[in-house]
Amino acid sequence: MLRSLDITDLLIIDRLELGFQSGLNVLTGETGAGKSILLDALGFVLGWRGRAALVRKGAAQGEVTAVFDLPAGHAAHQVLEEAGIPTEEGELILRRVNSTDGRKTAWVNSVRVSGEVLRALSDHLVELHGQQDDRGLLNPRGHRDLLDDFAATAPLRDATRRAWSARRAAQSRLDDLRAAAEALRQEEEFLRHAVAEFDALAPEPGEEDRLDAERRLMQAAERIREDISKAHAAITGDGAEGMVRDATRWLDDAADVAEGRLDSAIDALSRAMEALGEAEQGIAETLDALSFDVHALETTEERLFAIRALARKHGQLSDDLPAFADSLRERLTALDASEGDIAGAEASLARAEAEYAAAAEALSAARTKAARKLETAMAEELAPLKMERAVFEVSIAEGSAGPDGRDDVRFLVATNPGAPAGALDKIASGGELSRFLLALKVCLTQDVQGLTMIFDEIDRGVGGATADAVGRRLKALAEGGQVLVVTHSPQVAALGGHHWRVEKAVSRKDGEEITTSRVLALAPEERIDEIARMLAGDRITDAARGAAKELLAATPA
Repeated sequence: MLRSLDITDLLIIDRLELGFQSGLNVLTGETGAGKSILLDALGFVLGWRGRAALVRKGAAQGEVTAVFDLPAGHAAHQVLEEAGIPTEEGELILRRVNSTDGRKTAWVNSVRVSGEVLRALSDHLVELHGQQDDRGLLNPRGHRDLLDDFAATAPLRDATRRAWSARRAAQSRLDDLRAAAEALRQEEEFLRHAVAEFDALAPEPGEEDRLDAERRLMQAAERIREDISKAHAAITGDGAEGMVRDATRWLDDAADVAEGRLDSAIDALSRAMEALGEAEQGIAETLDALSFDVHALETTEERLFAIRALARKHGQLSDDLPAFADSLRERLTALDASEGDIAGAEASLARAEAEYAAAAEALSAARTKAARKLETAMAEELAPLKMERAVFEVSIAEGSAGPDGRDDVRFLVATNPGAPAGALDKIASGGELSRFLLALKVCLTQDVQGLTMIFDEIDRGVGGATADAVGRRLKALAEGGQVLVVTHSPQVAALGGHHWRVEKAVSRKDGEEITTSRVLALAPEERIDEIARMLAGDRITDAARGAAKELLAATPA
């Protein structure tokens, strides 16, 4: 419930503090007095899009603060929690400032927020309705949501949305698999040929370096093998090894007579013999390694060149060829398996479509049942509004499938007996439109708690008994809640539990006329004069006061 509204330097309001009550609150005043400015101010602090220039002339900025009662369990708590805003005990304070340069800054419970947060909160705090209520009754796009609210279809709608999401996911997976399979089929010939090439060659990591080293060694082998063979001959047989062996034998024979002088020489020759043996072994092993035939060189070169050619062909490093070959095999395996994967995805999609169809059908059945109930409720509400011969219909046709089902919902009316039903804004006059709107709100908001409803001149175009009926429906709608009505109808004003008069004053400052608007809470006697003015105009007569007293006296407690 809206508890208070404070406005500073906005349009023609310099300073205004309003305190509202539960029940039916009426605001009256002459045309141009500023009643619409109050709605502009409330819309501004709630983040609604409205006038661009709001700051009062001569002021640096305009400011609006709205305080709402926020009981436990109110839907606005979830918005606050998602936005990370602490909740004051039973109270919600919205404040928004508009600077002369157009910048707008907002706070919720002293936490700075965006306009989106304000608008999200406003959805749970205030509903504004007028004759051109394009946010609801006149906008067919909103009719399905209104019917769902009336039917309390939230669980069925959630189930339908989940089924729709599952269906979309299944369709997306199938589309992806088909696209991937098609892409693979486009390169199937390449894949099979490439995999066959890799299978035939079977390159290994590091093989290019190894083959290159073997090739270079074999190419140089002929040139160096002759020299190595000569060296081998020089240190074997009667060569160096034989001479060292003879020298050692001769020195051994002379060692006894030399009295130790040859011991070091003999030891050196012994070590030389060991070194010559090691050299001979190394040379022999090298000669064995250099033993090859021309065919071995040709074979090595062919494989080396084949590996390098394959690497160039696929734009890979030779060491990466085995891993690349594995990736080609995986793509080929995926192609071979795609038919089975697609069949499985098609089966999953069929199941998801069946589940969505069942959920959408259950939702449609609930809507159809609620539509008949709403038509009956509307007939009961229209009768007191002097429209007992009017017909309200809820049309449900099959539309495109979507997350909220397949139903295309439209509210249709016929105001004359026998006339075909049509779109509300095309059939109903201004006064009829107001009453249809009011009746619909009575039907749709019976179970809504904590919502402030504002009706802007909804009684325009009606008078007498019809205006009285409108007022009584508004009063009934306000029971247990809060309704604010901007009205020119004395019958509606007389039914208000709380009455404010909006008036305009003109003063002069520094030779310039300044227009300001103020709002006065009316005492019982002041209400009589205000309603009399609404009945008779500027010249209030005793008869008008008498009629005003009768209207107030006829108001039910």
